[in-house]
Amino acid sequence: MADNDCLFCKIIAGDIPSTKVFESDTTYAFRDINPQADVHVLVVPRTHYEDAEALAGAPGELADVISAGVAVAKREGIEEAGFRLVFNTGEHAGRTVFHAHLHVLGGEQLGMFGRPGH
Repeated sequence: MADNDCLFCKIIAGDIPSTKVFESDTTYAFRDINPQADVHVLVVPRTHYEDAEALAGAPGELADVISAGVAVAKREGIEEAGFRLVFNTGEHAGRTVFHAHLHVLGGEQLGMFGRPGH
């Protein structure tokens, strides 16, 4: 089920252009328009879930999103050097789009996570 006002639902539907990296029956992956690493791909479930917490209620689809993230890392050639899979949920995490999505980041040395010095 899609949300007519959702940016990512519009991308999945093809109403808004994107640079597709990977797709399956349950997921769609595309390049982030504001990349935070040399490789920055978003993996979204085709079904609209507001965030990772809601997606956790559909464990099969959550597993599909994570599997798609690993497939993206392999396609992008970053699986051996290392990559990061990140869900942002809630205001403090910096979430800006209300459709669950997994960030696949890599292709360069990534900084430490969280606050500096911790």
